Amino acid sequence: MSEHQHLSTQFDADLDSVCSRVLHMGGLVERQINRAIEGLGNGDLDLLQSVVTGDHEVNALEVEVDQACSQLIARRQPAARDLRLIMAIIKTITDLERAGDEADKIARMARQIHTREGVKHLRIADVRRSAEDAVDMLHRALDAFARLDTVAAAQIVREDRTIDDQFRAILRQLITFVMEDPRTISMVLEIVFIAKAIERIGDHAKNIAEYVIYIVKGTDVRHVTLEALEREALS
Repeated sequence: MSEHQHLSTQFDADLDSVCSRVLHMGGLVERQINRAIEGLGNGDLDLLQSVVTGDHEVNALEVEVDQACSQLIARRQPAARDLRLIMAIIKTITDLERAGDEADKIARMARQIHTREGVKHLRIADVRRSAEDAVDMLHRALDAFARLDTVAAAQIVREDRTIDDQFRAILRQLITFVMEDPRTISMVLEIVFIAKAIERIGDHAKNIAEYVIYIVKGTDVRHVTLEALEREALS
């Protein structure tokens, strides 16, 4: 094997290692979100606290992967698709870290809700369904990243509208709830924060899907219409 081939093989191995850590980070964030929503539903304060204290693991992974990407750029000076991949990884881990922050926020709000009397009147079925959809979007965005699947990525971007619609529907329900019983306003505001956190998780999943299209096609589709994005993804 020539020196050039050896360096190329090592670079590919380093890239694979970084991508694996991104997927590991994504799996950790998914678990954090699921645990936060589970704690919201059953009032398990220990579970909710574990989400809050576990946020540092996500933060540490972001720093680790970011440093690995910086070292790859400095040592290998990648170009074209390899450079786009590394740039997209840096953006992806930022979105994952922020999604982890949203899980932390859900856990903190849920903990406040469940330490207040009257929690038996909590209505969260729609919130839980929206959370399940957002986590599913995030999971499939990471799968699209792993496979560099632009078709799947475009579908995820389209589905972000559903999460947005769900948030607006939840907001309307909560306004009605407060009108029926103004004493619930504090709890309702906390649920609004949770619903907004879920909507933001959907946004982060959409962002990751857009990075997949950027890696493969070399086109920044973050600020184009959905129709233009789908044409680029499917071309």
